[in-house]
Amino acid sequence: MLTVVRALMIAGATAVAAPAMASTIVVGVPNWPSAEVTANIIAQILGSRYDVDTRLRPIGSVEMFDAIDRGEVDVHPEVWLPNLQTFVDEYVDKRGTIELSPIGVRAEQKLCTTRETAEATGLKAVSDLAKPEMAANFDTDGDGRGEMWIGDRTWSSTRIERVRAKSYGYDESMLLLTMPEDMAMAGLDAAIATGQPTVFYCYSPHYMFALHDIVTLEEPEHDPSNWSIVRTEEDPAWLAKSEAASAWEPSHFHVAHAAELDSSFPDIVAFLNKIALTADEAAQMSYAIHVERRDPADVASAWVDDNQARIEEWTK
Repeated sequence: MLTVVRALMIAGATAVAAPAMASTIVVGVPNWPSAEVTANIIAQILGSRYDVDTRLRPIGSVEMFDAIDRGEVDVHPEVWLPNLQTFVDEYVDKRGTIELSPIGVRAEQKLCTTRETAEATGLKAVSDLAKPEMAANFDTDGDGRGEMWIGDRTWSSTRIERVRAKSYGYDESMLLLTMPEDMAMAGLDAAIATGQPTVFYCYSPHYMFALHDIVTLEEPEHDPSNWSIVRTEEDPAWLAKSEAASAWEPSHFHVAHAAELDSSFPDIVAFLNKIALTADEAAQMSYAIHVERRDPADVASAWVDDNQARIEEWTK
C-alpha cells in the first residue's frame, strides 16, 4: 500500500464517517546536493498545489528502490542511469512497482584530477593509475598505495567504480576511499590549496567544474561487451563476477514514483512526468549547498519562487 493516510472515524452508534485526513506523500532524499534540492522542490510543490501532506525521508538511492517497492517511499527525485539500470530492470520492468519519468537530465561520470596534478605527475589516462610509480604520487600515508575517492558508500556508482578499478587493475595500486561527498570535496579543496596531487571520481552536473580547474582522465569509449554489473543483492561474489573495462556510457537521471500513484493520484503523476530541470540548474544547486552552505529547503524555496511559470506548466 502507498504511504497514504486515510482515516475513517466512526462517531458513536450512528457510524457517521468524519472527513478523511489529507494524504501523505513521502519523497526520498538521497545524499547528494542536486537530489536534496530536487526532493525539496517536489515536496514543496506537492504541498502547495495538491491536497496532500508531504514528508521527506533521507535514504540511500539503492535502498530507496526497496522502500518504494514496500510502500514506504513514493517518489525518488534522481534515478541515475546506467548506475541503477539493474534496479530499473527489477522494479520497473519486472515487478512493475516503480515508474520513471520520460524526461531525463544528461550527465557524465568520469575519473578526474586537477590540471596542476596532471602537469606535475604526467597523469593522463585511467590506465596510468595501475602503474606503481604513478600511484606513488597519491600515497599520503606511506603504505605504498595511492588514495582516491570513489564516492559515498551508499551510491550505486561507488560499487561500479570498484568494478572499474578491478577491471583496469588499479585496485592493487590505489586505495579506494568511500566517504560522504562533503568530506571528499573538503579534501579536494585542501589538496588544491597545498599542491597535493589528487585523483577522484567525478560527475557532472557539479559545481566543482566551475570552482576548480578540473580535467578528466582518458579511457576507451564505452563498450557494452566489457560491461557486466552484478547486483550485490544477487550474488555475494558480485565484484569478482562483474566487469567494467571502459568508460561510462552517457548518463542521465530521472524522477521516479511508485506505480500505485497512477490510480490514487494521477494528477500528481502527470506533474512528476513533466518535471524538466536542466543540467545547469543541478550544478547551481550543488554550488549552493557545498560552496554557499545553504540549506536544501531554502535553495528549493528560492527556486520555486523564481520558477512559478514553469511550475504552472507542469501542474496544469
